[in-house]
Amino acid sequence: MKKRSAEDLRSQRWFGADTLKAFMHRQRMQQVGHGRDEFVGRPIVAILNTWSGLSPCHAHLRDRAESVARGVIASGGFPVELPVMSLGEVMVKPTTMLYRNMLAMETEEVLRSHPVDGAILLGGCDKTGPGMIMGAVSAGLPCMFVPAGPMINATWRGEKIGAGTHSKQYWEEYRAGTITQKDWIKLETGMTRSVGTCNVMGTASTMTLAIEALGLSPMGAASIPAVDADHQRMATAAGRRIVDLIWEDCTPAKILSRESFLNAIVAIAGCGGSTNAAIHIIAMARRAGFSITLADFDAIGRKIPLLVNLMPAGEHLMADFHFAGGLPAVLNELRDHLHLEALTVSGQTLGSAIADAEAPDRAVIRTLDTPVSTLPAYAVVRGNLAPDGAVIKPTAATARLLQHRGPALVFENPTDMTNRIDDPALEVTEDTVLVLRNAGPLGGPGMPEWGNLPMPKRLLAKGVRDMVRISDARMSGTHYGTCVLHVAPEAAIGGPLALVQDGDIIELSLEERRLSLLVSEEELARRRKKWKAPAPTASRGYSKLFAEHVTQAPEGCDFDFLEGAGGVKDFIIY
Repeated sequence: MKKRSAEDLRSQRWFGADTLKAFMHRQRMQQVGHGRDEFVGRPIVAILNTWSGLSPCHAHLRDRAESVARGVIASGGFPVELPVMSLGEVMVKPTTMLYRNMLAMETEEVLRSHPVDGAILLGGCDKTGPGMIMGAVSAGLPCMFVPAGPMINATWRGEKIGAGTHSKQYWEEYRAGTITQKDWIKLETGMTRSVGTCNVMGTASTMTLAIEALGLSPMGAASIPAVDADHQRMATAAGRRIVDLIWEDCTPAKILSRESFLNAIVAIAGCGGSTNAAIHIIAMARRAGFSITLADFDAIGRKIPLLVNLMPAGEHLMADFHFAGGLPAVLNELRDHLHLEALTVSGQTLGSAIADAEAPDRAVIRTLDTPVSTLPAYAVVRGNLAPDGAVIKPTAATARLLQHRGPALVFENPTDMTNRIDDPALEVTEDTVLVLRNAGPLGGPGMPEWGNLPMPKRLLAKGVRDMVRISDARMSGTHYGTCVLHVAPEAAIGGPLALVQDGDIIELSLEERRLSLLVSEEELARRRKKWKAPAPTASRGYSKLFAEHVTQAPEGCDFDFLEGAGGVKDFIIY
């Protein structure tokens, strides 16, 4: 590939001219001790860092920024670390999803407004990956995503425990009285043993693997444990490689294609990824100018069995996955379902990058002939309750509930649910279908992870651990259960979910990909006439912007004014 000259570098517009403005730019850089020859005529690499004191998953990213910087300098570039919004899952309320688009906007504007030629994106926790990729694709500069990596394994009473997955599981046992408060405190202290993202196939791992399959991360990077020495080496190697990508002018537009996004869906289907990927991949694809829809997820889900034996759909954790071969091994097993000609940031095609990948531990990474499950990781159901679609993760559900008919028990919002779910007088049986509404992009606001509704305490006491649950919310990728999610249109804008009443019969059929409210159209029309939109959830600031411009779940929940092919023009430098 032909390389550019120093005069072609974007940063030269700030530093290269013999003008007063360029003089002032160079002067300010030297003000903090940099020599002129360090940055003039060299590729300037922005290290966008989502480190935060309230983001334990990213607590090591200050150190990783230094590792990246070493690689940049070794390859003749000039690194600059730029902080961007950190979206630490759990800590951010009402949900990090509300702020994913804010991180995307910040990423785009930070890159566009500064004298940089390319970027390393340091992130990992759920929304940081898709948010940074969305912004970087729109900015159109060469970039690489360096994932934070998963935390190390933990055990309790001789069994592996996964962050998020067992939190939910043990909470239900605690509520049921099968574990003590002393046990609960020990679990609180010992379940998360190191920095890094959740060590199950939650949304963080799903999205870092998806970005790797897209070709925007070093191959094999997503599963390296955060505290492993190889994680530092990977970051340094990425710092070296980004300088080459800048000289080659290898932008995301030259790597990404519709086929790249289909590869990402294949990858996470084989890995049993989070249902949240259905929103994030659609949003990233639309930023790059490609159409990916729920139909693509369902079609691929029907063909790809679950190969990775990881919680919440399996037994193992991310460190086990890494040492069993990681994503390259999974992709090599799935190569007949991939577009192998797709490009990667390594400069290789995807086919070449995975050609020698091996899976030494078949207990963790199975073959196509011996899958963990033949149920799909993703399925899309439609019907009069979800005209625009809803998603379900069959591999994390109870098989017998995937064909189910039962009466609805409706909660207007999370507060209503919290106030009533454990009421001893609650009229509920294991056949009841729990319905939560007003939890979507507008209703939440931000579509929080409320879709894994808690089990009623009276049923827990009887040994019931799953039931059909339906909402316009999302569910944490670490969780499990027969949960129908992302129901669209959402209730807050008058979707059919807003019309459901207690006792209405709802039918779920995975085989037919159907979600039906067994109420006549005439009755629904009468209810629709009486329906009133809920009061707005936001009155000012970013939340108001979000409410005015966010799209629905099947469209990626991006802002309507940010979609389309990337590569925005630079500001004029006077």
